[in-house]
Amino acid sequence: MGNGKFGGHFYPGLYIFFYGLYQATLLSKAMVVSDSPVCVSYLPKNKNRCSKLRISYGGLLKIVTGSLLTSYVVFCLDDGMVLINKEMPPRFMYPQEWQHLTMFILLTLDGCVDVMSKSALRQRLVLLERGATTLGIYVLLLLLVSHVQVSSKVELQVHSLLILVVFLLMLVLTAELWAPEMVHLWVIETFLFLTMGSWLMQAAFILFRPVSGFPWKDDDISDIMFVTTFFCWHVMINALCMLGIYGISSFWHRCYRPGLRMMGSKEALYHKSSEGSFYKLLQESEQQDRDDQAPLLSKSSP
Repeated sequence: MGNGKFGGHFYPGLYIFFYGLYQATLLSKAMVVSDSPVCVSYLPKNKNRCSKLRISYGGLLKIVTGSLLTSYVVFCLDDGMVLINKEMPPRFMYPQEWQHLTMFILLTLDGCVDVMSKSALRQRLVLLERGATTLGIYVLLLLLVSHVQVSSKVELQVHSLLILVVFLLMLVLTAELWAPEMVHLWVIETFLFLTMGSWLMQAAFILFRPVSGFPWKDDDISDIMFVTTFFCWHVMINALCMLGIYGISSFWHRCYRPGLRMMGSKEALYHKSSEGSFYKLLQESEQQDRDDQAPLLSKSSP
């Protein structure tokens, strides 16, 4: 059971953290390329070719990750995911594992919505994608609030800080449904994903595999205080991580791709009057990353 609970915190945290790093890379690229991030956009290199084949790599990753984590939760229990025991009166079994299972199923469904919107439909429904992600965060917050009802002092402090991050992320995602062009919201969202992922990984070691080899003590106030201290360190480190990614992206585009900023400036007039937005710029930054890999695939095909 301890190993299962460790994996239920560490592996989702690892996925969320790398997702935040990916978002930070796209965000930094979009901010570096555009002179005015909210209004300027640029066209992908091979627009016609990419319009024929739209593959949602992010959605596929959500489906694969959610399915693997779902299988992990199911098979980590010796007697399987039993909902109700056979005793009289019957009672529900494994409440925390069932909550983990619900979270991972929501992640899989979110990936299915992404794949359907980007690959199956003729016109991409961005509002549907964002709405599915926001709904998943709403449900996650509800599950976490219920999750802490049986928590001890150290575990309660760990999960309370996680609930704070998820609550702020819920507010940001909700605001993005009405204001998707605000770059400030995208920066905050990326930062919250990074913090949520890194803190989940830290929580796995605090609760189930302490680095010192000795469990944290609920009756020691210094242990509880250091939980908050570690969380503050995560906040600072993730902020520095985002600044570092932005600095590396800025250096890369100035030294190796100086024409990219000029191209964004030339097309500012075209997109400023039509559908240019910072969200569209993020989408096309992701699309250009796929275009950079396309020549490698075309060389290998006749």
